[in-house]
Amino acid sequence: MPYNRFFSLAALSLGICLPTAGFAGSDGSPVNAGRAAELAAIRARHDQTEREVAAIMKARQEEIRRERGGARSKAATGGDATARPAEPVERWSYEGETGPQRWGKINPAWAKCQSGNRQSPIDIREGIQVELEPIGFDYKPTSFTVVNNGHTVQVNFGAGNRISLTGRTYELTQFHFHHPAEETIGGRGFPMVAHLVHKDAEGRLAVVALLVESGASNAVVQTVWNNLPLEVNEPLVPIVSLDASQLLPQRREYYTYMGSLTTPPCSEGVLWIVMKEPIRLSPQQIAIFARLYPMNARPVQATAGRLIKESQ
Repeated sequence: MPYNRFFSLAALSLGICLPTAGFAGSDGSPVNAGRAAELAAIRARHDQTEREVAAIMKARQEEIRRERGGARSKAATGGDATARPAEPVERWSYEGETGPQRWGKINPAWAKCQSGNRQSPIDIREGIQVELEPIGFDYKPTSFTVVNNGHTVQVNFGAGNRISLTGRTYELTQFHFHHPAEETIGGRGFPMVAHLVHKDAEGRLAVVALLVESGASNAVVQTVWNNLPLEVNEPLVPIVSLDASQLLPQRREYYTYMGSLTTPPCSEGVLWIVMKEPIRLSPQQIAIFARLYPMNARPVQATAGRLIKESQ
C-alpha cells in the first residue's frame, strides 16, 4: 500500500474528514467562506504531513538498502575487514606438532613449558634423607564428578577434603591419572600415577603423587571407572560418594621438591609430594585407562640443581 494512501486511510480512521475537490454543506449548498478556509488548512496540513512522512520513509529505505548491501559485501569477503580476527584455539597433546616439545611455542602464556628451570616431572634420585613432617591427611566420603577432559580422566571434589603440611592447609580439588607415570624413581618407571591436586587459601598448589604398580584391584579407582562419562567434556555426577583416603598407601613416607604443573601452562611454584610406597591397581584397571590414553605423560625434566628431600 502506498504511504500516502496509508496515511489518508489512517486519517479517516481517526475521524479526520479530508476535503475533496469541492466543498458543500449537508444540503448540497456551498459552505461559507470561513468553513472552506478551515477545510483548506486541514488539507494543506495533511498534505504536508504526508510529504514529510514519505520523505522519512524513503530515507529509511535507503538506509536499509545500504545496510543490506554492506552485509552482503561482508558475507562475500568473509566478514568485516575492521573486525578483530578470531582468536586461534590453542591445542596441546602428548605427541607431534602439539606435543611437549612445542608447548612453550604454541601460546606465549605457556612459555614456562620451555624456559622454566623448576619444571616437573623429574627423575627423583639423590634425595636428602631427613625427618620430614608427617602429612596431615583429612579426607572423608564426598560427592564427586568424573570428567574425561580429552587429556585424562579427572575426578573433581567439592570442599571438605584437605591436607596439612608446613603450617599450611590445602584443599583437595581434584585427582587425575597419567599412563605411564610421569615421575621416575632413580630411573625406575611405573605403569601409572594418580596426581591429587590441592590448593590453599592463597592459591598455592600442592600435588600428592601416588605411583601405581600392578596388583590387586583398587576399590576407589573401580568406582571411578564404573562412572566413566560416555562423552569427552561431559561430566558425570555419580549417586555414590568417594572416600579419597581409601586411595592412599598404608605407609606415608614421601619425597618432596618444588616443581611445576606437568601440563600447560607449566606454572612453577608447585609443592610436589611423591609417596614412596606405590598403590596397586589390577592389570584390568590399568588396561581400562590405557585404552583411553595409551600415553599421556610429559617426559622427565632437568632437575637443575633442585633440592629433593625424602623421609628417612
